[in-house]
Amino acid sequence: MHLAYPAVLAALLFCTGLYGVLARRNAILVLMSVELMLNAVNLNLVAFDVWLSEAAQDTLHSGQALTLFTIAIAAAEIGIGLAIVLAVHRNRGTSDIDKLRDTAEGPEADGPDSDAAAAQADRAGKAEAAA
Repeated sequence: MHLAYPAVLAALLFCTGLYGVLARRNAILVLMSVELMLNAVNLNLVAFDVWLSEAAQDTLHSGQALTLFTIAIAAAEIGIGLAIVLAVHRNRGTSDIDKLRDTAEGPEADGPDSDAAAAQADRAGKAEAAA
């Protein structure tokens, strides 16, 4: 088999995963897209390991060993990432990445003086309500 076939397939997988990371708003779909990208890397590692092992008789198959490490890291990443997404979903009620901003900060909270300005506006509002 030529090296071009798995390399093109890996490039397509990686581009699909990259599009999913950049375009999706759901955190679970972003994690799935990252997994697609890691699988593309794994496919490249194994394909190049097989291609290089045809040239030499005594090889260590380091590409396949790196693939096993990548699979282990991907499993840990998806476990921790999914736990974080579920915890955020329980607290906020959504897994939409755009809506997961901290609600403690308002749109005007840009600098250190914003807290003083907000407190002053709050006191002015209370004074008007009392009058």
